[in-house]
Amino acid sequence: DAFQAFHINPTLVKKFLKPLLIGELAPGEPSHDRDKNSQLVEDFRTLRKTAEEMNLFRANPLFFSLYLGHIIAMEVVAWLMLSYFGTGWITTLILAFILTTSQAQAGWLQHDFGHLSVFKKSSWNHIVHKFVIGHLKGASANWWNHRHFQHHAKPNIFQKDPDVNMLHIFVLGDTQPVEYGKKKLKYLPYNHQHEYFFLRLHLQLLPITPTLLTSYPDPQYKLLCLFACFRRFLESHWFVWVTQMNHIPMEIDREKHRDWLSSQLAATCNIEQSFFNDWFTGHLNFQIEHHLFPTMPRHNFWKVKPLVKSLCAKYGVHYEEKPLGKAFIDIIGSLKKSGDLWLDAYLHK
Repeated sequence: DAFQAFHINPTLVKKFLKPLLIGELAPGEPSHDRDKNSQLVEDFRTLRKTAEEMNLFRANPLFFSLYLGHIIAMEVVAWLMLSYFGTGWITTLILAFILTTSQAQAGWLQHDFGHLSVFKKSSWNHIVHKFVIGHLKGASANWWNHRHFQHHAKPNIFQKDPDVNMLHIFVLGDTQPVEYGKKKLKYLPYNHQHEYFFLRLHLQLLPITPTLLTSYPDPQYKLLCLFACFRRFLESHWFVWVTQMNHIPMEIDREKHRDWLSSQLAATCNIEQSFFNDWFTGHLNFQIEHHLFPTMPRHNFWKVKPLVKSLCAKYGVHYEEKPLGKAFIDIIGSLKKSGDLWLDAYLHK
C-alpha cells in the first residue's frame, strides 16, 4: 500500500526493482503482518480503486495555474510597490506581509509538485518542483524529497520519521519523555518546551546569521538583511504552526506494524474545511486524505473524505477533525504534557 501510494506509475518503477528481487512469498504466506486485519486492508484497496475510477487522481490544470498565478502576482505587486513608493517604513511593512503570503503559498505549491500530484509524468512534476522550491523558495528539492517521504512512509514513528527526531529541542509523545527522563537526558529544559516553542523552532528557519550581518558594514545591506529576517520570521510562524498542527498532538511512538490506513490515522488529524482554511493551510487541513493518497491532487480531497470516514467508521478507526484554533492550542497542550512527563521521570525515576 505504501508503494502504491507514492508512485504514479508503479509499472515503470517496478522495472528498477528487478535487481533487488530476493524471492517470492509462498502461496500460503500472507503479504502483511499476521496481526493486521486483512479485510480492512482489502477494503482500503477497494476504496483506492473507487477513487481512481472517480478520476480523483487527475489534476485540474486550471486550479494549479491560478494558484501559481496568484503567487507570482503577489511577487510582482511587491516589486511594483517598491519601485513606485520607495523604501518607507509603511511600504516596507506592507511588502513584508505580501511577500510572506506569497512565500508561504509557494511552500504549499511546491508540496504539490513534490508529491507528483499535478502532472501525469513524474519528470514534469520534478522539473516544476525544482522551479518552485528552488527559484521561488531558495531551498533544495532533493533535500525536501529525502526527508518528506520518510515522514510520509512512517509518520510519528521514532527513528523512522525525521520530523519527530528532535531530541536536542523537544521530547514528544508519551513514551519518549519518560525514557529520556529516566536516562537523565537534558539538552534543554523540556518542561518549558511549550513556552520556547514560540521562538526556538521558528528561529531555526531563519536564513541569515548575526555573523553575516556583521560581515558587511554597509547600512543598506544590513537593513536588507533585517527585512529578509523579519519576512522569514513571519513565514516561519505560518509554516511551523500549520505543519505541526496535524501531527504533534497525535500518537508519537515506536513502530507498531499497523496497516497503512491505521498507521496514518493514528498519526494524523484533520482541520475543519472552509475556504480560508483550505487556502491558509494549502489544503493540509485534509491531512488524513493527503497521507492516505499523497499523489492525489489536493482539490479532490473533499471528494474522497466521505469514503475515508465511512471506512474508518466500519472498522472503528478513529478519524479526528477539529477547528483551526483548537488545532493550534493542542500543539502547546501536547508539548506541555510531554514536558511534564519528562520532568517527572527526570526527577523521580
